[in-house]
Amino acid sequence: MVKFKIASVDSIIIYFADFISKENASIVQYNYILLKNLKNRGIIDITPSYTSILVHYDLNCFTSESIMDSLKQHLCLKIEKEEDEGRAVEVPIYYDLEVGFDLQRISDLSDISIEEIIDIHSSTLYSVYTIGFLPGFAYLGEVDAKIATPRLETPRTKIPKGSLGIADNQSAIYPMQSPGGWNIIGRTYLDMFDKNLEGFSYLNVGDRVKFKPISRDEFLTNGGVI
Repeated sequence: MVKFKIASVDSIIIYFADFISKENASIVQYNYILLKNLKNRGIIDITPSYTSILVHYDLNCFTSESIMDSLKQHLCLKIEKEEDEGRAVEVPIYYDLEVGFDLQRISDLSDISIEEIIDIHSSTLYSVYTIGFLPGFAYLGEVDAKIATPRLETPRTKIPKGSLGIADNQSAIYPMQSPGGWNIIGRTYLDMFDKNLEGFSYLNVGDRVKFKPISRDEFLTNGGVI
């Protein structure tokens, strides 16, 4: 059952579930796209998360009560067309100990070879659940349970731009250099953050992502930095 909560004087949160799952994320993604396509000038911004959507609205157009009443007319709890969820995106990744600082750690914890880790991770189709933490930082789910690994107990002070990481059953690419506690397994030469893109992000909520292993030479030739 959908629940509404006032978040601030000009924003509300729509809760679709109280736990994370692929099904719940799909419902959030579907409704995010649905609300975005309304192009209502009274809605300033729409931000999805795993189980909810935050809506900022214009106080000259809505009150908290009227925005809730308006949105209730458009929400849908039954996905009609899964193919409309988003693009199919292939992201090239250089998987190697040279840039995958935690490949050995994951191998030791999971008792799986590094080659198997790469094969498992790159053969999985991921969905973009939400964008957060940093602009362009897309949370992808779900990582195969065989290689799902807890965050580092002590986060690194610097994670290089383009680094691909695992944290529990999620995966993500750092769009810029920053501190972080995710297990780093590879790196891409693509820019995840771009001011020229809508939302500044290469990946968008609802996109379906597949990682393609590439060689060191291909990584460097395309502008990758080690």
